[in-house]
Amino acid sequence: MSTWILLRGLARERRHWGPFPGELRNEMPGIRVITLDLPGCGSLNDMSSPLRVPEMAAYCRAELLRHAVKPPYHLLAMSLGGMVATAWAGQHPEEIGACVLINTSFGSFSRPHRRLRPRAWPMLLALLAAPTARHREEIIFRLTSNLAEPACRVLDEWVVIRESRPVSVLNALRQLLAAARFRAPSALPGGVLILASTRDRLVDPQCSMDIARRWNCAIVTHPVAGHDIALDDGPWVAAKVREWLASSSEGP
Repeated sequence: MSTWILLRGLARERRHWGPFPGELRNEMPGIRVITLDLPGCGSLNDMSSPLRVPEMAAYCRAELLRHAVKPPYHLLAMSLGGMVATAWAGQHPEEIGACVLINTSFGSFSRPHRRLRPRAWPMLLALLAAPTARHREEIIFRLTSNLAEPACRVLDEWVVIRESRPVSVLNALRQLLAAARFRAPSALPGGVLILASTRDRLVDPQCSMDIARRWNCAIVTHPVAGHDIALDDGPWVAAKVREWLASSSEGP
C-alpha cells in the first residue's frame, strides 16, 4: 500500500482539497492518502509560517514521523505545496517514491511576471480590501477556478473554513516571501510528473513547462481548468497520476 501526502498552496489548508482525496482513492484503490497543513494554515494557524520553504518541508516530514507514518512517501502538491514537496525530495530523496507537482513555479527557473501573472494583481489587491469572508472567497474562486459558475456549496465550505481557522495576513505574507526566495535544485531524483492548466489565471503555465524542460520529466496539461485543477477536474488529475504511474516503474 503506497502512502500519498497531499500539500496545498498559499494560505490554504487541507480542507480545501474537498472531494479530491476520495477521487484519488477511487482511481487507485488501496492507497493511503494523508492531507497535511503547512505551518500557519488550517489546524496550525496559530503558528508562525516559516520564512523558508525547506523549513516547511522539515515540519511536514517531522509530523509524519511523529505519527509513525514511515516512508516511502508519494507527494502530490500544488503551487506553494509543490515547492515544499520539491525541497523535501531534494533533501531526502530516499524517502520519496514519486512527486506530482501541480501548477507550481520556481524563481530559479521562471521570471516573476510568469510566477504571478500581472492580470491577477488587481484581484489580489481587491482581496485585501474585501469587506467579508464571502467576498474574499469569491475573489479567490475567480482567480483559481474556471468552473462556469461558483458552486454555492464550495463557497459555503470555503467561508466556513476561513471563519473557523483564518490564516493571518502576516502568515500569508511570510508564505509569499518564502515562495519568492525558494530556489529549486537543478535536478530532482526519482519520478516527477508535472500537471499544469493552460488557462491558469494566477500562474503562467510556462512555469510548469520550464520545470519539465529543466528536469526532463513528464508534463500533462489540462485545456480548460484553472489554477486549482483538483477542484475543477479532480477525476482528471487522479486519472493522469494513475496513467503516469502505470507507464513508469513507480507503481501505485
